[in-house]
Amino acid sequence: MASVELDRTDLQLLAELQRGARLTNAELAERVHLSASATLRRVQRLEREGVIAGYRAELDPERLGLGLQAFVRIQLSRHDADAIEAFSAFVNQWDEVVTCHALTGDMDYLLQIVVRDLEHFSRFLLDRLLNQAGVADVNSSFVLRTVKAFGGMPLPPR
Repeated sequence: MASVELDRTDLQLLAELQRGARLTNAELAERVHLSASATLRRVQRLEREGVIAGYRAELDPERLGLGLQAFVRIQLSRHDADAIEAFSAFVNQWDEVVTCHALTGDMDYLLQIVVRDLEHFSRFLLDRLLNQAGVADVNSSFVLRTVKAFGGMPLPPR
């Protein structure tokens, strides 16, 4: 998919929306020094072109009782299309997996797992991941603290 050409105002809009997607159109227009109607047209174009892929609330996992995060590297036992499709289908059913990336190198996938506690993680690992998904090897690392959380996509200099 080709990238979209963005001017300085588009980049300002994207930066503001990444910082606070609940801004009203009027607040956003004021911050980027455009009229409300021009701002709305630009945001709608960015949405239509897929630059803005969606809006969502950022939730605090601890407040939800999800106190343990782990990164789990997975190596599959088979690498044919059926095995990859089956693994993908399983991963997409599991709420504990908040992200899954296919990798290069010695491991096939990197999963970010969010669970209540070590017991929840152990049940997830044994009952779901190792039991159903054609997994040959698993390597887990637990998050001690987050040094830098996701704060948005890096934007080109304006």
